Amino acid sequence: MSYSISPLGDSALTVDFGNIISAELNKKVLLLVQAIEKAALAAVKDIVPAYSSVTIHYDVISLLKQHKNKSAFTIMSEEIEALLSQPVEAITAVYRSVQIPVCYSLKYAWDLKEIAVVTKLTIEEIITLHTAKRYKVYMIGFLPGFAYMGNVDERIAVPRKLEPRQKIGAGYVGMAGKQTGIYPLTSPGGWQIIGRTPIKLFDKEKEDPVFFRAGDEVRFYSITEDEFYNY
Repeated sequence: MSYSISPLGDSALTVDFGNIISAELNKKVLLLVQAIEKAALAAVKDIVPAYSSVTIHYDVISLLKQHKNKSAFTIMSEEIEALLSQPVEAITAVYRSVQIPVCYSLKYAWDLKEIAVVTKLTIEEIITLHTAKRYKVYMIGFLPGFAYMGNVDERIAVPRKLEPRQKIGAGYVGMAGKQTGIYPLTSPGGWQIIGRTPIKLFDKEKEDPVFFRAGDEVRFYSITEDEFYNY
């Protein structure tokens, strides 16, 4: 397995499998995350998976108490390398299949008309293509609960807007290049907005406040404005 390990500040390191968006590399990321969780390494404070890398935050003092003749980075690197040397077959990743309702009404799909002009497709064709695929949640980031999903059909892959909007509400569904995602909170944003979901993706009152998990498989389906209001 090809990878590199580099320090990130004085209390974290990053395991990089390659700087590209790839389902194969992302699977390696998720398998490593599961291996770390299963090993329950005492010094690990947080694990942050990305598209093709994993960042591990660790307790420096805890590591140095155990091994006084090595740096904390060296100790943690050796522990991660030991996990990476395990056969992949020893780790079984289990992730969810999630159905997400989306209202593609122009009331919420602010950029559908523009996308139709750029792609030379009808609005109905764009919606059909967006709902036809199963998307993988590659990573959670940008905002709490914001899931980066891919890959969208190349026929509707459009770049981010040249000028980001100052305010996009929670639940709005967007596209940017090969990615699609949903804003979990109100924030500025530059993704092309194509609809809105009534699903609440971040709820600080819940024990697990984030709806999506890295590795989830997501399928969108179209609902009407009435269904959106009554969801």
